[in-house]
Amino acid sequence: MQMNRPIPITRDLVLLGGGHTHALVLRKWAMTPLPGVQVTLVNPDVKAPYTGMLPGYVAGHYQRNELDIDLVKLARAAGARLILDRAVGIDTESKRVRLADRPDIAYDTLSIDIGVTSGLALNPPHGLDIIPAKPLGPFAEAWVDLLDRARDQSAPPNVAIIGAGVAGAELALAMAFRLRTEGHRSAAIKIIEAAADPLRELNASARARLLLDLNTAGVEIVTNASLSAISAETDFIVSTAGAAPYEWLSETELALEKGYIAVDQHLQSITASDVFAAGDCAHLLHAPRPKAGVFAVRQAPVLFDNLRAQLSGGALRRYQPQRSYLKLISRGHKSAVTDKWGIGAAGDWVWHWKDRIDQAFMKQFHKPVEMSQAPRPEQLAVGVAALLDQNDKPCGACGAKVAQAPLLAGLAAATSGEASAQMPVAQLDDAAIVKTGDRTEVFSTDHLRAFNADAYTLAKVAAIHALGDIWSMGGRPKTILSQIILPPLAPSKQREMIREIAVGAGEIFDALGTRIAGGHTSSGQELTIGFSIAGVLDRTPITQAGASAGDILVLTKPIGTGIILAAEMRQLADGSDYQAALASMYRMQAAASDLLSMAATAMTDVTGFGLAGHLLNILDASHLSARLSLSNLPILAGAEQLNAAGIRSTLWPDNAAQRQRISNMTSGRADLLFDPQTCGGMLAAIPPDKLQQILSAFADAGEPIWKIGELIAGPPQIDLL
Repeated sequence: MQMNRPIPITRDLVLLGGGHTHALVLRKWAMTPLPGVQVTLVNPDVKAPYTGMLPGYVAGHYQRNELDIDLVKLARAAGARLILDRAVGIDTESKRVRLADRPDIAYDTLSIDIGVTSGLALNPPHGLDIIPAKPLGPFAEAWVDLLDRARDQSAPPNVAIIGAGVAGAELALAMAFRLRTEGHRSAAIKIIEAAADPLRELNASARARLLLDLNTAGVEIVTNASLSAISAETDFIVSTAGAAPYEWLSETELALEKGYIAVDQHLQSITASDVFAAGDCAHLLHAPRPKAGVFAVRQAPVLFDNLRAQLSGGALRRYQPQRSYLKLISRGHKSAVTDKWGIGAAGDWVWHWKDRIDQAFMKQFHKPVEMSQAPRPEQLAVGVAALLDQNDKPCGACGAKVAQAPLLAGLAAATSGEASAQMPVAQLDDAAIVKTGDRTEVFSTDHLRAFNADAYTLAKVAAIHALGDIWSMGGRPKTILSQIILPPLAPSKQREMIREIAVGAGEIFDALGTRIAGGHTSSGQELTIGFSIAGVLDRTPITQAGASAGDILVLTKPIGTGIILAAEMRQLADGSDYQAALASMYRMQAAASDLLSMAATAMTDVTGFGLAGHLLNILDASHLSARLSLSNLPILAGAEQLNAAGIRSTLWPDNAAQRQRISNMTSGRADLLFDPQTCGGMLAAIPPDKLQQILSAFADAGEPIWKIGELIAGPPQIDLL
């Protein structure tokens, strides 16, 4: 039987912005991907809020997380890489997007859905602190802050809203309802409108209903007004007016209409056929329409088809927007009013209708997307099915490593006689110690199987992870060689991926005063990045064998990366928790290593074998027992909840085989002791008389450290407290 060859990547599709249109495109892509295309989503934030539920959130009818589209989960479902950054430029000639905080990226087809910004907020007059209603994230934080301040002070808050359109009226009614609910019945809410008539875009019936609601709620409307009408005592100023396109678009070669990207009936730029645009940032030349979410949502199927068509050589579809659309406008409490065909029906039933529509839209993003899988062959060798069932989604990073038991057993079987005497398997340390004359060096090699579609991110993580073995022995990196296995790619894509890997890893090594000296690259089934590192020592190497009874155990990073990475692969990890785990992995341990080297009697980095496995290695080497405080363990956000839900990394069961050497395993939190870590922290034994010196040094350096236990005389085992 001929083996199925993986399909090489030949095209890059970049989705710039996580707006509603792109969110729907990604969901459709997850269900029917186009083989040979690498999708990249670029967005400044990990969550994309659904603004249709914003008034309900302000009024207190929804929780904040109910509004969020989790882009980490969505990108995973679509097989896309997610880059958290903002664009600052597009070069349509070289087909590259310039980003604010990382190297630019290449595209073959580009789609833009970045929404709009607020001109008033960017250039506030009279020194006013104006919060735009969009993007929702900063506005939501400011609103919560206002509510907190209002609870702590006796005076009612004073709120000003710029713009007496539908958005301004909805927010005013929502704020009035929420503040009354919070006990601030005398809160002052004022709408500032430059024109003569508020709500002029509505039919007479809906307009009259909302104006009556605003009057009943005590909202003052000031028309024909400038921003000077806002009092200096105003506590909160929000703008629903002054929406503007992003200024950097004017520096591109794209044709614009009043600053918005000019597109044709195919949502295609009129000057760059490989660039598409949708949502509020686009201007439809063939059918101009107001900026409204309903058009963004209905553009998604056409944009999806046209992106696939251009990437595969097919024909493009035409998008024709409807002339009018139904507006369902919130009235603060759980009631709403309609606006279409001159009808302004109002009531609780309208709000529940709107709520069902909004909830149905969000429901599709709040559950994992089921993706089709290739059927298994009818006949399999004995044991294959069991392994496939056990590892239906094999982990990357340290979760993909070989467990300690088979590793040591294999090495023991391979060594005999003189070789075994020179390097007993039970005494293998984090790095090889090489002595040349009076000089002592440490040498280690490590690599990671891809857990993330972004080669730049993976390179940074792989570099920091490989450095851990050098840092754990008190060394500094000197010479670095890379080992890279590229997935199937077209030659031009190979060049681009190697560039991203070199830049990502280079940023880490440059910060340490060294660089990659050479290496080896080959092609394989999937991306793997590793480094061999020789380090220099200014002191005797810190091994795992020098600890003494009474030493205090300290840890320099939280645990939980394995379970969070495993959950993310299943679309089950919260995107913010995943990014926090990445941030923890990014944190280098050079400073921690230097500080711990002043006193540590034994040290290791916590990686694939989990905290329990690496602590037991110290106990075996030092012939000691340990008391470990579960309550003092630093744990990454989300890890305990995922553990309670039964999520496990691939390597967890093998690591958990060590549980017979641990007493008092009565807490679910103890399961995290077996969680394999990627770029884990330093685990060190510190003499008690030097502990305060170390803690003070870490505090002065701004480095985190946790006291988690102590070493005692006894057999090599762990007692949990």
